[in-house]
Amino acid sequence: QVQLVESGGGAVQAGGSLRLSCAASPYFFNSKTMAWYRQTPMKQREPVAFISSGGAANYVDSVRGRFIISRDNAENTVSLQMNNLRPEDTAIYYCNVLSRSVSDLKVWGQGTLVTVSS
Repeated sequence: QVQLVESGGGAVQAGGSLRLSCAASPYFFNSKTMAWYRQTPMKQREPVAFISSGGAANYVDSVRGRFIISRDNAENTVSLQMNNLRPEDTAIYYCNVLSRSVSDLKVWGQGTLVTVSS
């Protein structure tokens, strides 16, 4: 079954932390670079962090030093530890394979909402 299930979102104050988790079916996970994306009403969905099957992680500038992405290949899960959250991090967060074009990805989970208040 092709599936992505995100969890862990919530409402926090600025400076707080959250840990997001994603359970992925092997179709998505096996040997693929996985990414966390976020979307707001003002911006299209975009990746903020991604991790290769070997564990090499990369981040966009706006989250580098605050977010940590990790994966468990045995459990087919990918996580995002978010620290020192800012109001501009407020978004719906999704996990998926990394793609040059988000429009190429046809299957998504329901996402998890993160709300950061000032």
